[in-house]
Amino acid sequence: MTYVVTEACIQCKYTDCVTVCPMDCFMEGPNFLVINPDECIDCSICVAECPVGAIVSDHEIADDQRHFIELNRKLSQHPAWKRISQAKDPLPDHERWAAAKDKLSMLETEPA
Repeated sequence: MTYVVTEACIQCKYTDCVTVCPMDCFMEGPNFLVINPDECIDCSICVAECPVGAIVSDHEIADDQRHFIELNRKLSQHPAWKRISQAKDPLPDHERWAAAKDKLSMLETEPA
């Protein structure tokens, strides 16, 4: 079992989760975070830290979010995505996007 960052993180990118991760397995993209599934030790500490509930177990993930399992794997290996272990400010307008749905089309995989 591993943990997965889901759609709720897109356009928010709260980083409370990265500061508690004992393995530093979070990777940062322009407007989203992912967990490297090969490094995650399934401790679940990060889950409670996410203010939008974006982090879930790959065994408990909703059917409409299952594609995020592979997306986390793929993007955690992307050369432009860098490891993050210290908190940063959330993205501008994060409050507006926190409750928004259907944000996958807004996911940026390459730096601007």
